[in-house]
Amino acid sequence: MSHRPGNGADNDTTWHGEHMPKLSRKGEGKPLREAMERAGFTIEELAEATKKADPAGKGASPASIGFLISRGKSARDNCEWTTAWWVAEALHERTVAPLQDLFSMPSHSTSTVERSRSDAAHEA
Repeated sequence: MSHRPGNGADNDTTWHGEHMPKLSRKGEGKPLREAMERAGFTIEELAEATKKADPAGKGASPASIGFLISRGKSARDNCEWTTAWWVAEALHERTVAPLQDLFSMPSHSTSTVERSRSDAAHEA
């Protein structure tokens, strides 16, 4: 089942146009590099494998994966949550590589949490 906008999917994981925060690679990309090695993926092979996890079939580019595993000047610490998801899904097909072992989730900001009046009254 595809979860692209407007496809009529009945489950609640359909994208609703809300901004999703970027995820950060853990350990300067070391867990990603280790998972790639365990899975036997090259950068190009992992990029190709991410197409299966992407409902649109596009996946992550080899350049994006290279940025995430790099240690040099071209290294990037953050990526879109979709890129992280596709990479983790592709790696997890061949090795144990859950998303939370590869990427740091953003901390929840309490400034955006809605509170009821009764919650606020308890703090007073």
